Amino acid sequence: MSVRTGGGGEVRNTRQRRAVSQALASLEDFISTQDLHALLRERGESVSLATTYRILQSMSELGELDVLRGGDGEAIYRRCAAEHHHHHLVCRRCGAAVELEAPSVEEWAGRTAAAHGFTEVDHTVEITGLCAACSARRADG
Repeated sequence: MSVRTGGGGEVRNTRQRRAVSQALASLEDFISTQDLHALLRERGESVSLATTYRILQSMSELGELDVLRGGDGEAIYRRCAAEHHHHHLVCRRCGAAVELEAPSVEEWAGRTAAAHGFTEVDHTVEITGLCAACSARRADG
């Protein structure tokens, strides 16, 4: 069994890929590769850490996952809630994320790239701060 990609190719839908996909589908928050690997082991799945990395990279390249980089540079992943291009507002403390649409950013990126002779432009925007709940906890003490 294969999964069809956006580019017309196919990726094998292996037992390991299904296990990773099912684990991600059960989560709402972002998760690191190491934490996902630990979750898979807790569930009795035999997926190596290297395979987990490869599957997450593949799913990310196919647009199936949102990927953010933490302050330490570590990538964290979650299932894409939106199937179209979007950006994120992310809480630095708890990791809560809101998906944002930003047409003005899209227009600016296209104009700026064209002004410098760039084509086939892609971009990622992550806005970080404290969510309302973390801000309230901080104010309380």
